Amino acid sequence: MTFINVPAGHVAAADCARVQALLAANPLLSGAPEAALAELAQHARLRSHGDGQTLFFEGDAASHCLLVESGAVEVLRFAACGDERMLHRFGAGDLVAEAAMFMPHGLYPMTARAAGPTRVWRLPRTAVRAACERHPALALRLLEVLSLRLYRRVNEVDWLTRSNTPQRLATYVLALAGSQGERIELPTSQRQLAARLGVRAETLSRLLAQWQARGWIRGESRSWRLCDSNALRRLVPPGADPF
Repeated sequence: MTFINVPAGHVAAADCARVQALLAANPLLSGAPEAALAELAQHARLRSHGDGQTLFFEGDAASHCLLVESGAVEVLRFAACGDERMLHRFGAGDLVAEAAMFMPHGLYPMTARAAGPTRVWRLPRTAVRAACERHPALALRLLEVLSLRLYRRVNEVDWLTRSNTPQRLATYVLALAGSQGERIELPTSQRQLAARLGVRAETLSRLLAQWQARGWIRGESRSWRLCDSNALRRLVPPGADPF
């Protein structure tokens, strides 16, 4: 990891403008006051991380959230047996762990690591909270975003409890195709995807093999091509949109 140690309040003007532009482009902060984003940018500190490097551990003091400039950040948790479950992958322009800035226990609820060479801006917890106190519109915007995430997670949990494995996988694959096209790249390993969908890795692998034998999909590992989207759509019940 490399970084430049710059005293608080002395961030270069060019860097401030860069961070503010990244913040303004983030959909989560759409409509947030320009003055609040400028204030946050003043306190940002740049860090560079190598592939697989841990940015923070679950249970660490939540001293800052992250704004991804380049590369990607994965957040994950580890089971008692040691298996890891990747919860989300954040790309350039995304905020990571902003919710942790407001948790009363002041600890990160997940571990974060770099996926490939990654550069992030650290936004201190004290700066985020101070900006929210001085700019209520920013606080309301973050509250709206966090509420929407909670709503989506409730829908996802509900979907997982009332659907079967083919329905879950078909819904997930079609959601990826909606953003990537017929050639899709799984953002996680098959084992991690199985954990997210609430199925065994062996079951997921067997189902992918069956679909490939039927000509619905083609590929291996994390790279796939959707050959018959209609076949998968027939598996998805009306109104299913948890992902």
